[in-house]
Amino acid sequence: MPETSLQRCEIILASASPRRRELLDQIGMHYHVQVSELDETLRDGETVLAHVRRLALAKAGAVRARVSTTGIDKPVLGADTVVEIDGSVLGKPGDSAQAQRMLTRLSGKTHRVHTAVAVVTARKEYVDVNTSEVEFMKLDQHLIERYIATGEPAGKAGAYAIQGIAAQFVCSLRGSFSSVMGLPLYETALLLTRCGVSTIHAPVSGREQS
Repeated sequence: MPETSLQRCEIILASASPRRRELLDQIGMHYHVQVSELDETLRDGETVLAHVRRLALAKAGAVRARVSTTGIDKPVLGADTVVEIDGSVLGKPGDSAQAQRMLTRLSGKTHRVHTAVAVVTARKEYVDVNTSEVEFMKLDQHLIERYIATGEPAGKAGAYAIQGIAAQFVCSLRGSFSSVMGLPLYETALLLTRCGVSTIHAPVSGREQS
């Protein structure tokens, strides 16, 4: 993306997630995508909340350090989402077998979705975490196999997308729908406002990635 285009954006999104782009589009944010590649492994002794906070800040910080060398001074937004059930963290499934195990664990139970959002500027770092509770219906193995065959679980924390086919599995949601998707818009808007970024814009099209 040309530097002049990058300079016109309001923020930089440190994520390749199409769900997060969709959510920023929903509120009309002007942004540019710069992907940060980090090891997302849970560290020994690290709590789930500390884990998502660390990763959201690390993603935003890494991209902020990169773009600052070009003279661009824009707030960088990072986020991280994990699914927690019975004290265990479910990340993104590596294959169909792992997705099947994850969905089997979620079947008929209530799990938590933790999403951290961080905004890093030249002078400050802001971070917040939203925790929502999602209750799943009972899923038989045939239904799980059919769902996995759609390809939707790939790349999704907990092996499902609440905004997609898996919406029919959700008996109840206590919390933020956008947070379960991957970006809590309420917390995001608060942090951006603290950085002096307006969160009310006319929608724009033609997002570009680098």
